[in-house]
Parts: sequence; structure tokens; C-alpha cells
Amino acid sequence: MSLEDEFRDNPEETPWEGRFIAAKTRGRWEYVSRARNIRAAVILAMTEARDVILVEQFRVPLGRPCLELPAGLIGDDDSSQDEDASLAASRELEEETGYRATRMEALGEFWSSPGMVSESFTLFRAHGLTRVSAGGGVEGEGITVHHAPLDDIAGYVAARRAEGMAIDVKILTLLGPGLLM
Repeated sequence: MSLEDEFRDNPEETPWEGRFIAAKTRGRWEYVSRARNIRAAVILAMTEARDVILVEQFRVPLGRPCLELPAGLIGDDDSSQDEDASLAASRELEEETGYRATRMEALGEFWSSPGMVSESFTLFRAHGLTRVSAGGGVEGEGITVHHAPLDDIAGYVAARRAEGMAIDVKILTLLGPGLLM
């Protein structure tokens, strides 16, 4: 029996669900999803000086800080389940980094770990940035804003890794062309 057949022949079951995630099974397959079909917005933002805006946040599952593109959940509370993805991206960019964008361009939907997690994210490119605050996220997030020069992004990421920081897979969007040469 192929995985596709197994998928069709077995109903999805949810043995456990919390506020934000759910453990699911389908046949012999185990995976995790966001509760209530919540999606994520990830933002690629660059200043006029060609600095990529990144965030650092302690991540409990990793037990250490992680360098990431700014991101957040779309419709993460009951009152905003139908939230527009570009509005969520704008909100999260400003909360986390202190930058406001005049326009968000959707670059597509992506999955970061499709063998284990059903969550997708929409990648946005922020245009027309203006610094309006220090950022840092909402209370308790402890976000540090980084300005990484695009021309030396590989060196910047390597230096953070050498400091013991985890690197989010979405950083590959910045390293990709350099990895292929």
C-alpha cells in the first residue's frame, strides 16, 4: 500500500490538542498541526542600506536563541480567525522589528518540515520600510532585532552560529544562491 492509499484509507485522528498545536495521526503516520488551522506569515524585510532585518528569540524546544526572519501567526486568537495574511504580516513586522511597511508582497506558500508538520507559511517581501519603534515583540517574547548586511549574510549567519545560536531554516532564502556557487 502506498502512502497515498494509506492517506485516503485512514481518517485523521487527533489524540491531543492544545491551545496552538495538535498531535495527529493518520494510519501509521504521526504529525503535528496548528490548532484551528492557524497559518503563519514570514517576512523578508530589507532596509535601503541593504541590511536584512532578522530577529533573535529564545526558543524553548531548542533550548537556545534562534536567528530568524520576522514571523507570526495569522488569526491566532478567536476574534481574528479570518485575518488577512498581509495584514498579519504587517502587524508582526512592526511588533517584532519596529518597522512599518507601505506594502507587503506575497511570494508564495511554503512548508518547512512537511514530513512532520502540516503547518504552512506565506512568505512576504516588505516594501517601503520606516522605523517607528524599537520592536522587540509583545511582552514576554524577548525579541532582539538584528540588521545583517545582505552582502555578507553568510558571514553574519556563520558568526551567530559560532556563538551557539540556532539558525531557522527560512534563513536559507538568503543563503540559497551562495550555497549553489
